[in-house]
Amino acid sequence: MSHPAIILAIAYLLGSIPFGYILVRLFLHQDIRATGSGNIGATNVARSGAKGLGIATLALDALKGVAAVLIAKHFFAGTASLTIADLAALAALAAILGHMFPVWLGFKGGKGVATALGVYLALCWPAALCALAVFIVVLVLTKYVSLASVLGALTLPVFFFWLSSQHSAIISPSVLVISLLVIVKHHKNIMRLKSGTESKFGSGKKSKPSDPQGTNA
Repeated sequence: MSHPAIILAIAYLLGSIPFGYILVRLFLHQDIRATGSGNIGATNVARSGAKGLGIATLALDALKGVAAVLIAKHFFAGTASLTIADLAALAALAAILGHMFPVWLGFKGGKGVATALGVYLALCWPAALCALAVFIVVLVLTKYVSLASVLGALTLPVFFFWLSSQHSAIISPSVLVISLLVIVKHHKNIMRLKSGTESKFGSGKKSKPSDPQGTNA
């Protein structure tokens, strides 16, 4: 059994691995932060013209979230004050914080959508799949990744509280904070959606991070 602090540190470090940045640097010899919205997430990687790398980024960002939660579940036996489920939820939050604020990139990371999907798959996969279905439907209907991401994040805790039997004074706030962080990270996208200036997925490659229409989930 590992100490909870060690497990949470590992979860943060896993979450902080900037796969989008690494893949674009390795295969395109570019800095993804100089393209489009300047974000390191899957959508901006795809907007760089490398859809395959975008898919790989999405998968790896989700998998690091899964790994963070599974490590907590596997290496912690629980105590009188902290259960395995409690620590798993805290590890999920730590992984999200790692992705959004990675130590390797000056604490400037992604918006956490794929990693949130990953941690929810490990915490309560039926809730994750339901929220993913919401994301897909909204994306297909509107072509706005940001809108799909925000609505998916909004529904994640709803599905979790409905479908999961794990609830506590630690789990419930952690679940809510994860979704809130994802939504807050999309605040600029939300403003552009309100003003009608948000760009749709597939609308073309963006060249500079200062582009007001650059969007990334």
